[in-house]
Amino acid sequence: MEKTLKLNLKNTIKISFAFFAILMLWQAYNTYCPIILEAMLKEKVEHYNYIIGCIMALDNVAAIIIMPIVGIFSDKTKTKYGKRMPYIIIGMMLTVIVFPFIAIMCKLNSFVGVMIFMILFLIIMQAYRSPAVAFMPDITPKPLRSKANGIINLVGYLGGVFVTLLGFIPSLSLKKDSSLADVQGKVLWPFIICSVVFIAVLIYLLFAINENKMVEQTKDDVAKGEELSESLEEIKEDNKLSKADKKNFILILFAIFFWFMAFNSFETFGSLFTKNILNDSGLYGQMATFLSIASILSFIAFSSLSSKIGRKWTIVIGLGLLIVSLSSIAICSFAIDFSSGVGSLKILFYVLASIMGVGWALVNINSFPMVVEFANKDNVGKFTSFYYFASMVAQSITPLLVGLFMDFLGIGQKILFIYASALMIIALIVFLFIKEKKEVKERLRKQRKKSVLESLADSDN
Repeated sequence: MEKTLKLNLKNTIKISFAFFAILMLWQAYNTYCPIILEAMLKEKVEHYNYIIGCIMALDNVAAIIIMPIVGIFSDKTKTKYGKRMPYIIIGMMLTVIVFPFIAIMCKLNSFVGVMIFMILFLIIMQAYRSPAVAFMPDITPKPLRSKANGIINLVGYLGGVFVTLLGFIPSLSLKKDSSLADVQGKVLWPFIICSVVFIAVLIYLLFAINENKMVEQTKDDVAKGEELSESLEEIKEDNKLSKADKKNFILILFAIFFWFMAFNSFETFGSLFTKNILNDSGLYGQMATFLSIASILSFIAFSSLSSKIGRKWTIVIGLGLLIVSLSSIAICSFAIDFSSGVGSLKILFYVLASIMGVGWALVNINSFPMVVEFANKDNVGKFTSFYYFASMVAQSITPLLVGLFMDFLGIGQKILFIYASALMIIALIVFLFIKEKKEVKERLRKQRKKSVLESLADSDN
């Protein structure tokens, strides 16, 4: 009797907390650092959007350099604590020391201090992010990785939601004309709160995870999963891809590049867009909350969708939803006068953010598993680095590019969602050229047919 692969839910949830901590701090970083930088630069520099874009791109530049190196090293690491956990634990310990000092330096009115601790934070975070993400494929068979990735994203996005809920606290909200003193008075608390939660997660991971034991428990299922790979040709030990698989792999990386360029522009300048164009800084946090909650619900509701229609078409649906939501916000920013704030239109922005969240979830659940589908059991970290290389190059370029457009095209920050929509359309066009394996199409067709027959049988009883 053929063995049925089953996801180890307990282990998947355990390793998800590393992602929870990462997304929590990135959400805090992306929300508050642009506001800190604007407050410290706008009285001194004319074209500060471009400078903010340059600074906010530093994390991605760091990732391009650091993540491939660490990913490959972690593939080759062997310790009694595993090959991923040493990087994760040491990285988290250093991160929680450095992170609060970004806000402390702002409070002390030290721009140099802010920059030093931002750079230190970025280097440390990128050094353990690749091993943290590669952990899931190490213990999960290939056919179950979309489902596992959905669970990991669900738990991870709870970290993002935790930060975005701070946007609903009136005492932490900032307006368009907020002074540097206002910013200095309000940004310290989010950094402190996130650091305390981060320490709690670190302690949990130290006691809850035995990496070597997890790998041993799942090695047979992982080996079986190799036989069910969705790559067009068999992935060999030397990992030389066939011509068809290489083409698919390159197309996937390009699509990832374009959709991260689009989405990161919103993450980088979203808080400034809502403060300066919509005249409500708190709206960004509120939209991000709706986006995150919609994503979390989608991770639950649609984690098995790819097993019914395939990863490719699940992502196509997600990109379509992202294009609809981003272009709608672009139209609103030009068609409506927000000088007195968003008023009752907040509900519209909540709805659009929710649609964006569903779309982003469908893309995220499946894109990383599609990349590591081309890996074998010994080089998951390497292929994880390819995924992050594409996404981080995009996120390095996009803040600079959109910042230039804002400063020199004459329409300022209103360009943000036109830019994001156009790049998401390009991502969709590129992604449509990816080919699916014939055996996968046939398996999906049989599964749909079986599901219909089971439904009819149930209705007869």
